[in-house]
Amino acid sequence: MQIYHANIIHTPERQRFEVIPHGYVAVSDGRVEGVYRELPAHLADCPVTDWGDRLLIPAMNDMHVHAPQYRNQGIAMDEELLPWLQNYTFPEELKYADTAYAARMYRHFVHDLWRHGTMRAVAFASVHFESTRILMRLLDDAGMGGRVGKVNMNRNCPEGLQESVEEARAACDALVQEFEREDSRVRPIVTPRFIPSCTPDLLAACGEMARRYHLPVQSHLSENHDEIALVRALEPESRHYADAYDRYGLLGPSTVMAHCVWTDGDEFEMLRQRGVMVAHCPTSNFNVASGLAPVRRFLDAGIPVGLGSDVSAGHDFSIFRMMVYAIQVSKMHYERDHSCAFLTLSEAFWMATKCAGAFFGRVGSFEPGYDFDALVIDDSPLVIDDSYTLLQRLERFVYIGDDRHIAARYCQGRLIPDPLSIP
Repeated sequence: MQIYHANIIHTPERQRFEVIPHGYVAVSDGRVEGVYRELPAHLADCPVTDWGDRLLIPAMNDMHVHAPQYRNQGIAMDEELLPWLQNYTFPEELKYADTAYAARMYRHFVHDLWRHGTMRAVAFASVHFESTRILMRLLDDAGMGGRVGKVNMNRNCPEGLQESVEEARAACDALVQEFEREDSRVRPIVTPRFIPSCTPDLLAACGEMARRYHLPVQSHLSENHDEIALVRALEPESRHYADAYDRYGLLGPSTVMAHCVWTDGDEFEMLRQRGVMVAHCPTSNFNVASGLAPVRRFLDAGIPVGLGSDVSAGHDFSIFRMMVYAIQVSKMHYERDHSCAFLTLSEAFWMATKCAGAFFGRVGSFEPGYDFDALVIDDSPLVIDDSYTLLQRLERFVYIGDDRHIAARYCQGRLIPDPLSIP
């Protein structure tokens, strides 16, 4: 048993923070045993890591990020989605046929996740099998967790990024054999890039792979008007974009769909009925001119929502910054419709921690039985005087803090060093 002493803040419920000033978290075998305001007698002899007046919060979860787009972060922001893919993204992803290039870029990608306090991610790799293995091993070696998808696609992309259905199945079989273990932190996820890049037989194969191996699924949905029109032309038998996935068995409670900016009506209801999680990526939606996702409507309907950086359409790895942008997007909706309340900080924090963490199991909270994924925040440079409450200190860190204020990072109870320090 290991005890951690600090100012503890988490969100067991969407609409409230639980705050324990100078409290204690007891951790056994990487899981939370309990949170205490005073250290109980039966734990008096356990070792204590004392973080003093620092904040102890759950670690961040990035629900949508493209690892092979790492080099393009912060560039090529002058295009809408489809031209951006053709002119910038696909040419960069072609480079991942070179495993040496992949190893170099992915090493820095994992470091940047770590640097910003993201201990788990749902990540797209490229179509390349060996490079995907490299990314998964780097995450595992770092002690971090996630679901990593070798991308599946075979149309509307360069020849070097296309695969056959047989190649897709063989790669999935091999990744499952190597990584799909009960005790593994890093595991595969079925990843049809999106409907425009996958023929019907490849989509059907993706659904079959998900069913056979009980794997989750990730993809993109209703991000951009031109994309939606292309899906309508390619899948004329589908009622809408979500139905095009559902017809191939790709929607369910273990599916995460990025964006859903223009999801409405029957498509909205289908997501709710299937239990699909939405990955809200506000900076990406700004940068490629997609629009403002209706997050309040999703939450009020019981549709789970996590936050995604969506690097490199998104320019920022920080999930704390995604909280801020998600709140701001909701305020734009509120300005149009005052009946649609904007997000509160506790809701945005809950989306980034407990709601997103549920995709990985019992992750994202300090309730008993949850994995101890945690960040220690040294916000002392932001504390001008001692009149701030603990929640005000957290809010200031979320809005104006950065990775320099993260003093320590834990995943499943292990202190995680900088991945760049690992030989």
